[in-house]
Amino acid sequence: MAKNVNDLIKSLPASRQRKIEKRASVLIAEEMTLQELRRARTMTQVNMAKTLGVAQKQISEIEKRTDMHISTLRRSIEAMGGTLLLIAEFPDRKPVVLAGISSLDV
Repeated sequence: MAKNVNDLIKSLPASRQRKIEKRASVLIAEEMTLQELRRARTMTQVNMAKTLGVAQKQISEIEKRTDMHISTLRRSIEAMGGTLLLIAEFPDRKPVVLAGISSLDV
């Protein structure tokens, strides 16, 4: 009978599991779509929709967009337990974290 990857990983020694988790974190950090990020966080569209108080269909539509409001992206990231940071990179200086854009300043 076929096993899924999670079962295989759980059967490995703890040290090997930690190495796999560390490598997975590096790969996840490199570049992902919003959908891939949600899946990597082991969330379904239904879970995400409940967290955001919207219909599952809206999550599907958000994940298909190539352009969206920063506030929509921020809420999506926060629903996954993360924090959105916007970073400007220039060839002649260190990266700059943009303040007051990715959060609501009330």
